[in-house]
Amino acid sequence: MCSYNKEACNRLRKDLMRIGDILKSKRTALELTQEDLFNRSGVTQSMISKLEKGRTENVSIDVLRKLAKALNCLLIDLLPEEDKTRN
Repeated sequence: MCSYNKEACNRLRKDLMRIGDILKSKRTALELTQEDLFNRSGVTQSMISKLEKGRTENVSIDVLRKLAKALNCLLIDLLPEEDKTRN
């Protein structure tokens, strides 16, 4: 359950869903299964699945770093475009 106000929780869910879409796109482009990504990254298949489906409310920078390294990309490459620019 999200501990922020409803609007902040909805934005967080949308951001995590976009991160999940990016993650899945990069994983499938490399022809990796979730299990393959687990073996490369050490991030559990369960967590990878939750991220890809946008079903987690919280992901640590450490998890994103591990996934990025396993996918041969930068951590910032896993973020939605609008989160890569300064306001």
